[in-house]
Amino acid sequence: MQNRIKEFREKKGLSQGKLADLCNVSRQTINAIENNKYDPSLQLAFKLAKTLGVTVDNLFLNGEEN
Repeated sequence: MQNRIKEFREKKGLSQGKLADLCNVSRQTINAIENNKYDPSLQLAFKLAKTLGVTVDNLFLNGEEN
């Protein structure tokens, strides 16, 4: 599943580490999600969206929306 986490994170001026701290996960988790190597749990997806000030459907794209 493709995502726009890096785009929204950079717009907010957040590092991967800071976003990870805000979401109570490791920086490596954020890196893996941004690089499409790991799909977050539904709970983490909602937490990421809330932290970045967007909706989950704006943050994650299914294959047909690329």
